[in-house]
Amino acid sequence: MNTTKKKTSAAILSVASNSLLIILKLVIGLMMGSVAVLSEAIHSGIDLVAAVIALLAVRASGRAPDERHPYGHGKFENVSGTVEALLIFAAAAWIIYEAVQKLLHPQAIELPAWGVGVMLVSALVNIFVSRRLFRVGKETDSVALRADAWHLRTDVYTSAGVMIALLVLWIVDTVSPSTDIRWLDPAVAIAVALMIIKAAWDLTRESARDLLDVSLPGEDVAWIPGFVCGGWPEVRSFHHLQSRKAGSVRFIDFHVVVDDGMSIAAAHALNDEIVVAIKERVPDSRVHIHVEPCEYTCKDVCVSGCSVEPEEREARRHTEA
Repeated sequence: MNTTKKKTSAAILSVASNSLLIILKLVIGLMMGSVAVLSEAIHSGIDLVAAVIALLAVRASGRAPDERHPYGHGKFENVSGTVEALLIFAAAAWIIYEAVQKLLHPQAIELPAWGVGVMLVSALVNIFVSRRLFRVGKETDSVALRADAWHLRTDVYTSAGVMIALLVLWIVDTVSPSTDIRWLDPAVAIAVALMIIKAAWDLTRESARDLLDVSLPGEDVAWIPGFVCGGWPEVRSFHHLQSRKAGSVRFIDFHVVVDDGMSIAAAHALNDEIVVAIKERVPDSRVHIHVEPCEYTCKDVCVSGCSVEPEEREARRHTEA
């Protein structure tokens, strides 16, 4: 299965699972009158929207570069992750509003056992689906799938919290019917919302970073200068390393300096060798190398990455002069 099909399959699984959970949570939440269960239904609704956005994004990002998008469509995934994060913020605000209303006007919780059951089913389903999304997202370096996985992983924790709260309500109502702990249901709903906000903030930071063309992490590119200068003796100097990321695609640009007597054909062949070698270590990357002739004028930027011994540089400088 190629990368796009693998990502699409995982996204479809997320859409299907969230659709089922929304129906279960809405039905049980309305039967019980539980704002915590209904908040989880809304959470799953946002997860469904996020899953649909992720599905559309991975399909779009898998398209080959074209005339209008010569650098590919990878940033569709980053846009997807950012939109998903904004949706999570909106859902959290709605949950907090409803929970505060329940705190001000407490209502009895009916059939808590049903709530415990549906939350258990939700947690188990989302554990399975989120693990698959995380695995495929890691294998394909998909921002959209990792964002969707974090949605579902948050749902696992919040479902567990609501399940515990309902279980406590059920036990207390059985053992001591006169004890009023109706506040516990909306309190847990607020805790759910706060967890959702934290996940949304982390997701926003990760997704928006690549939209702004932030450089790749240092550990991802720090090896390149030594790799190039050490692997090809023809390279006299290495400088101007730049990098960025769009979806799963990494863009790497840099300059290399070669002997001024090297032919264009030889320089082109050297360029191709280095590009192929880097792509073997960084799959799904786009590498662009600017080749310059070594004129021994030794600008500061060139000297900083120079592999020629200082004595040889000085001798050649005087020769050229």
